[in-house]
Amino acid sequence: MHKTVRFILAGRVEEIRDCNPTRTVLEFLREDKDLKGTKEGCAEGDCGACTVVIGELHNDGLRYRAVNACIQFLATLDGKQLLTVEDLTRSGEHTTGELHAVQQALLEQHGSQCGFCTPGFVMSLFAMFHDTPEQAKGRTDIDLGLAGNLCRCTGYAPIVRAAEQALTAGRSDRFSTQQEHTVAQLKAIQSTDALELGGANGKFHAPRSMDELCHRLEADPQAVLVAGATDVGLWVTKQDRTLDSIIYLGEVAELKQVHDDGQTLSIGAAVSYTDAAAAISGRYPAFGPLIQRIGGTQVRNAGTIGGNIANGSPIGDMPPGLIALDAKLVLHSTQGERLINLEDYFISYGKQDLRTGECVAQILLPAPPDGQLFAIYKISKRFEQDISAVCGAFALQLDGTKINRARICFGGMAAIPKRATACEQALEGETWNQPTIERAMQAMLADFTPLTDMRASASYRMRVAQNLLQRFYLENTAPPYPVRLGLRYASQAPGRATGPDDADG
Repeated sequence: MHKTVRFILAGRVEEIRDCNPTRTVLEFLREDKDLKGTKEGCAEGDCGACTVVIGELHNDGLRYRAVNACIQFLATLDGKQLLTVEDLTRSGEHTTGELHAVQQALLEQHGSQCGFCTPGFVMSLFAMFHDTPEQAKGRTDIDLGLAGNLCRCTGYAPIVRAAEQALTAGRSDRFSTQQEHTVAQLKAIQSTDALELGGANGKFHAPRSMDELCHRLEADPQAVLVAGATDVGLWVTKQDRTLDSIIYLGEVAELKQVHDDGQTLSIGAAVSYTDAAAAISGRYPAFGPLIQRIGGTQVRNAGTIGGNIANGSPIGDMPPGLIALDAKLVLHSTQGERLINLEDYFISYGKQDLRTGECVAQILLPAPPDGQLFAIYKISKRFEQDISAVCGAFALQLDGTKINRARICFGGMAAIPKRATACEQALEGETWNQPTIERAMQAMLADFTPLTDMRASASYRMRVAQNLLQRFYLENTAPPYPVRLGLRYASQAPGRATGPDDADG
């Protein structure tokens, strides 16, 4: 094992031995390195003012991705490159005086705002600049890439124009030409053994295999498992919690794999939303638009589907759809693996079927059967980057006009993601028509007793859940219903929903 965090900053290798396991990248930059370009806004990964870019080895090359420095733990940078807004106008320790193409475009298009949030926009654009540089970025790509940067104090149009100016096809910059050198630097600091930090501030372990992880968890069962820290990071920044021991999953090779054998899609628990999206939406297209609305790009680059499940939240966006599709979980420990239905993992609020020493290892998603209809709908006050008031998923298998099987699951309607079993019974064996849907909507009243909170009232939640079943029916019957009602978003191509039941505007 090694006991020093090593990463590249400003062209040099930083080595940190005494590192508080919950010290954030933002704290390190502003307090330790006096790099004040990266700003603190919300301190919860929402506003994007703290956006930095992480470079890491990928397929023998280099991959850049934007993340939120405010909730990224510093020790997770081991073996990576950290880029801040200051790096864009300097080479090593020396300032070049030349603006990067994305900075120049923001200047020329008057999109630089008051200045506080601009560095975050710059870094998001920089990450987009290096993502498929052979292709120009269109408006949809730009909107998705900037959704995690919330400030609009100069108006959105100048920022979009700046992005369109900078993100042309065939773009390159100093970082592109220096890629071979950067790759060599990164290869030189890679480790083959686990990182282990310990001291008065707590312990941080980064095992590199499933076997190491299970033995570490057996020895330290109270340790907090962290992958993207998009949830755990807020325990620190918002709840001021002290975490005595952290086990980081981001270096466990088996947990970062996606495998499709044609029958089952296996997703490792430490695979990010960004890395899992293509495989999941390729099999079930309705997941694509849903994943695009989970946080901003920075959150999706760090957050994991396994973490979204493991934390047991009743309003996690992924479990309803996965449960509706009869997904399964593989749980690992030193005793071996255990396979359970995903819906059985959630027992009650704050309680999951996870034994001492176990961790979530894989999510198993079956191939869609013939005749299946499937859709997911997320209802939230804000379109992007918002927590669901209700998230509903519908999977029906039809034989002609007869409903052979129905699986319907909701988040936000109970203390756990929960199936609407009475509603399902009212559908199964019946004819796929409007009277059947109306009876099933009424049956749903027996399935849930939702709560009223700051996101929605109980009556609103119930009405929305019923109406989503109606929407699902209309979207899966003959035109002109889907087009006339404008209900395209959840089950078809990405775009903004205009349906009357979308509370997010």
